[in-house]
Amino acid sequence: MSIFALSSGPGISGIAVIRISGQETQKVIKLLTGKDVPVPRVATLRKINKINTQELIDEGIILWFPGPESYTGEDMAEIQVHGSKAVVDALHSSISQVDNCRLAEPGEFTKLAFQNGKINLLEAESIADLISSETEIQRQQAIKIMNGKSADQFNFLREKLLKILSHVEAKIDFPDEDLPNNILNEIKNNSNDVIQKIEKILNDQKVGERIREGFKIAILGPTNAGKSSLINHLSNRDVAIVSEIAGTTRDVIETHLNIDGYPVIISDTAGIRESKDEIEKKGIKLSLNRAEEADLKLVVVEAKSLDFTNVLKGLLDENAILVINKSDLLEKEIDPEIKNINHVLISIKDNKNINELISKIKNNLKNKFITSDDILITRERHRQHLEQCLDHLNNFNQKKEIEDFDKAAEDLRLATRHLGMIVGKVDVEEILGSIFNDFCIGK
Repeated sequence: MSIFALSSGPGISGIAVIRISGQETQKVIKLLTGKDVPVPRVATLRKINKINTQELIDEGIILWFPGPESYTGEDMAEIQVHGSKAVVDALHSSISQVDNCRLAEPGEFTKLAFQNGKINLLEAESIADLISSETEIQRQQAIKIMNGKSADQFNFLREKLLKILSHVEAKIDFPDEDLPNNILNEIKNNSNDVIQKIEKILNDQKVGERIREGFKIAILGPTNAGKSSLINHLSNRDVAIVSEIAGTTRDVIETHLNIDGYPVIISDTAGIRESKDEIEKKGIKLSLNRAEEADLKLVVVEAKSLDFTNVLKGLLDENAILVINKSDLLEKEIDPEIKNINHVLISIKDNKNINELISKIKNNLKNKFITSDDILITRERHRQHLEQCLDHLNNFNQKKEIEDFDKAAEDLRLATRHLGMIVGKVDVEEILGSIFNDFCIGK
């Protein structure tokens, strides 16, 4: 089966690139151009016709990549034509007439590259992250993972566990033979070393996920305090409904911003107050849930009514900035106790002190994106596998101490499996290879 798809973005453009991969690729090129495939990896100008007719679709560039030296590892071609919808549709329609050719599913070319061993799972994920990156820091992170340092480190840790497992398997196979002290010490040192490295990776304050998904800011506070006006002001466009009627925001409204290269998701939430309206109560519950998930909370209140409910007081922790809005209506000094809280006195109406608020947000952002490690967890999937690997390694250490080698080996196998699943590499044969390489069993 061969697949094809538009690989450049949809819409009108100067050039559109259609990608084909699979056994039928050569046949497709011959049928479209009436000629054999061009020289590999040489851009060749060809007339491209509708299949079974001589009607010209367009004139464009053909690039031929014979497998396995291609992105997917299969025979592959790219056709560059003018980027009109009509041209792309005509090409798609023609290719679909060839037997065993179908439209590709989302991500299927990269999936083939992974299945054919051209890339590992981390690299596949980082390609998707690079395509969807909107800020410089997201691009840098995707490139860092594509370069393979994270995969190399995970594979290095995994090989250490495989080495330990080979020793433990040998003990199970030859129970009457005592393991030498140097082997026992190696098992202990290597398992502890892997545990420490995984604990360090997990203790990352979720920087990698924050870069990939965006720094989450929730705008919270009582009704009619100016929350929606603030998100509109920060994003320079009307993303929320602004109304004099209290309680107009019933759901969470999000906007994505780029602040000094940092990806930010700002959520405007329902006003927090006592309400009998069932829909509004659900909106308030969503607000409080969003507050728990946020990296930073902007608690917006009116300058002339600074009476805090217990709920609002509970939101003012170390990851919160108190935003006192409508300072243009303030008739007296604010309470000295309020001054001790991390706060900014603003007026959205008069555009006063907004820059001071943005400066405070930037300082908070920069502190949350600091990392010196090459290994970054960018997905919850990675974190879960590492946590489960750690659990199994701790279990292994306990069982090994009481010489319950059969059960200890199973924990070690599971730990190794979870590390392998991060890079998409799980192979039992490697354990056997390690045993025979390290042990002269005939001696």
